[in-house]
Amino acid sequence: MALTMNDVDRFQAARPRLEAIAYRLLGSASEAEDAVQDTFLRWQAADVDRVEVPEAWLTKVLTNLCLNQLTSARARRETYVGEWLPEPLLAGDPMLGPADTAEQRESVSYAVLAVMERLSPNERAVYVLREAFDYRHREIAEILDITEAGCQQIYHRAKKHVAAGRARTEIDEAEAKRIVEEFLAAATSGRTEPLVRLLTGDAVAIGDGGGKVPARAKAFEGALAVATFMRGLFKPGIAKRKVIGGSPDVYATTANGVPALVAVLDGRVVGVMCLEVTADGITAFRNQVNPDKLDRATRQWAATDHGAPLLEAAF
Repeated sequence: MALTMNDVDRFQAARPRLEAIAYRLLGSASEAEDAVQDTFLRWQAADVDRVEVPEAWLTKVLTNLCLNQLTSARARRETYVGEWLPEPLLAGDPMLGPADTAEQRESVSYAVLAVMERLSPNERAVYVLREAFDYRHREIAEILDITEAGCQQIYHRAKKHVAAGRARTEIDEAEAKRIVEEFLAAATSGRTEPLVRLLTGDAVAIGDGGGKVPARAKAFEGALAVATFMRGLFKPGIAKRKVIGGSPDVYATTANGVPALVAVLDGRVVGVMCLEVTADGITAFRNQVNPDKLDRATRQWAATDHGAPLLEAAF
């Protein structure tokens, strides 16, 4: 049956929430968009007049499409070149979804998305739907075709794994900018000591180049190793400019709800570095430089007012 304009409007009203769910499940903005489009095709083919609760129907279809995608994605990531990181979402991106509670904000952070990579598909789905979107266990059980008791067990197991894998610190926008500015000043000082003082002893630095841009295959670990790497990263050089195609400007912003540096060259985002911060200092840098994962960030960057760069012609 052909969809009426009202049927299309019902789907469009649900799209932002569906995209936010899909992104949290997949860690990929482009794959999330594809999953939502596939959901629309199934909505288009359904007898929508018989769908009693469109939101529940669409969420069930989308979630199961994402679960299938997660299974194949795991196989692809086993052959991925170097470290795999999610696509970053810059401040203001509607795909970030609800951010009213600490749990909702945390569920889209790079730190939690990285931890969720270690969960089973069902664990990830239960955690996302419960923690970020406040679905009841009965509703999630119906979506996943499991028992309510089983859903509760999966949720507690997933929440325990996530809690063990991240340190939670709430930072407002002004504080995020201050942290980024302080880090950038230390990184461009030419000395290692100022950087070490900003880091926790077990700090790590992870880069995702996807085989398209040079990035270390394994993370740097420990304050001294990370500080040494960061000092070199922000040291201008001909080789860096050749790889990037020029000298980008660096801005302070937030990405996935955490402090971030964004490198921009001729209006194109060429790198997003997310900083994970605890009360003891910066504990992780996650740097996305794979151009395939920066298209959405570039579009969002072009649509927002980002002010003056903190560092011009950085490299």
